[in-house]
Amino acid sequence: MKRLVLILLIAALAPMCCMAAAMHIYRGNSTYTSDILYTWDGRYLYRGNSTYTSDVLCTYDGRYVYDGRSTYSSDILLTYDGKRVYEGRSTYTSDILYTWDGRYLYRGNSTYTSDILCTITNGHLYRGRSTYTSDILLTYTAPIPLPILLPILLLATL
Repeated sequence: MKRLVLILLIAALAPMCCMAAAMHIYRGNSTYTSDILYTWDGRYLYRGNSTYTSDVLCTYDGRYVYDGRSTYSSDILLTYDGKRVYEGRSTYTSDILYTWDGRYLYRGNSTYTSDILCTITNGHLYRGRSTYTSDILLTYTAPIPLPILLPILLLATL
């Protein structure tokens, strides 16, 4: 009897554990629905407030960022090793696009203050080394992997 109750309890709770809420990335310091730029579900980055497959911009598997919904090696846009972001599938020093130290994102393989592109902290992505409210480029509601923030950062600064 206890075993049956345990199985029923696990069966009842399993769907709740597996359902991940979509996280939003907003323009500037906003959290208004009208300012949602992207939606992140833990695997796919979507355009706007959408989770339609036709709106997938990229896929992330924990190491690679792929173009669209693809997971083919020929569609790898970025490689992430936890500290550096490389172009494509490469891990050569010459292909380092960005270096991450947990707070600052640097240009290339640098960790010089003059090469800081942005500051990422407390649910905000700031321009340069700033943490002023007026320098917030993006706001997000839950942790977003750095490789997913990069394409968004690039689009936001164009």
